Amino acid sequence: MKKQIENRDDISLLVNTFYTKIRANTEIGFYFNDMIKDWEEHLEKLTDFWETNLFAVKKYKGNPIEAHNKVDGHFNHQISSHEFGIWLNVWFETLDELFEGEHVDILKRRARKMSTFLYLSMLENRPKG
Repeated sequence: MKKQIENRDDISLLVNTFYTKIRANTEIGFYFNDMIKDWEEHLEKLTDFWETNLFAVKKYKGNPIEAHNKVDGHFNHQISSHEFGIWLNVWFETLDELFEGEHVDILKRRARKMSTFLYLSMLENRPKG
């Protein structure tokens, strides 16, 4: 039987395991490896993000829309729904590997909504032309 997601340590394990896979992914790893200079700081920030998202603690400080639009611009606005699909599949796989229960389902739903929202925001913020 797998563990339930109960606290920040569980979120940290999820985030660190997930980004280890993402960084090694041949299709999308370079987006992250090229943009993120301080992985320790980034992983802590993302742990804050998901802890805030799941447990409603107020730790996360940042602007995910701005950050993702910056990444899209850096890569000449070529990020597509395909890359977001890979990200989601790895997120789901990592959740299912490590945990079970209601919080797994919640984090899958929220990641799906967030990825759709971020992708649409990127499309809206691309140069018109």
